[in-house]
Amino acid sequence: MSKRVVVALGGNAILQRGQKGTEADQRENVRKTVAQIVKMIEAGYEVVLTHGNGPQVGAILIQNEAGRGSVPAMPMDVCGAESQGFIGYMFVQEFKKALIAHGLDKEPICIVTQVEVSSEDPAFSNPTKPVGPFYDEATAKARIESSGESWIEDAGRGWRRVVPSPKPTNIVERKAVRELADNGYVVVASGGGGIPVVKGSDGSYGGVEAVIDKDLAGELLAQQVDADLFMILTDVPKVALRYGTPDEEWLGKVTIDEMKVYQSEGHFKAGSMGPKVSAAMAFVMNGGSRAVIASLNQALEALEGTEGTQIVKN
Repeated sequence: MSKRVVVALGGNAILQRGQKGTEADQRENVRKTVAQIVKMIEAGYEVVLTHGNGPQVGAILIQNEAGRGSVPAMPMDVCGAESQGFIGYMFVQEFKKALIAHGLDKEPICIVTQVEVSSEDPAFSNPTKPVGPFYDEATAKARIESSGESWIEDAGRGWRRVVPSPKPTNIVERKAVRELADNGYVVVASGGGGIPVVKGSDGSYGGVEAVIDKDLAGELLAQQVDADLFMILTDVPKVALRYGTPDEEWLGKVTIDEMKVYQSEGHFKAGSMGPKVSAAMAFVMNGGSRAVIASLNQALEALEGTEGTQIVKN
């Protein structure tokens, strides 16, 4: 029986630092990423793919602002859905090309995915996640006054809107993802952490202005589709202790207890490796056999245990 792996991609898989973000830029990065993922499929793994969308949804928000005088601006949940759609479209097309080239009889599919959050999550009373373009103080204060939005001054670069970042509690389309994976599809789901929605008293869902951490949502997806492995692919080969110092130490195979000690010592920063480590640890603590954090360029080797940081229970 083949092993199912949920692969969570970092932003570099779609847009590299310094690129303008044209369709051609992003498609070429997706093509290179797919070439690595197809190696896993060829080796017999079932792959469910999830990805970030930060630069893409940021660009959509800028387009919204620029066109505000001509067409109505869309709320953040709709912007997230737009980004899931066009990124998923690129992945599905590039997967199909690569699967044909490798002689693999599989179909790729993208699911625009909703992720449930709690309306009682404390994040809603303390928005912290910056989104969209920078503005001057006068514009920001006018927006606060007119719309009730939350804005902060961001490190001397200008004022920026902030939204809540609640914890994901349920992947709404989990059954569809699981059934498609069971039937051999290569599924792209829960892009950008998913579209944040709140469940109403009648069982229906409504979108909210928020951003869900993509690694935490990826871990929840891995749990709910019965993945054997959870893999986070990024732009470094392994997780490091004392990263960027002369005493830097790369981690290979590590137990949960060891990772808890390193985490308590402050080795994993909130703005970089912290959420990835927390998500990987959560998967193993919630019953997963192994979680992996590795470089995109060593994806198959890391999956087979010879590269990357391998987080295990004991």
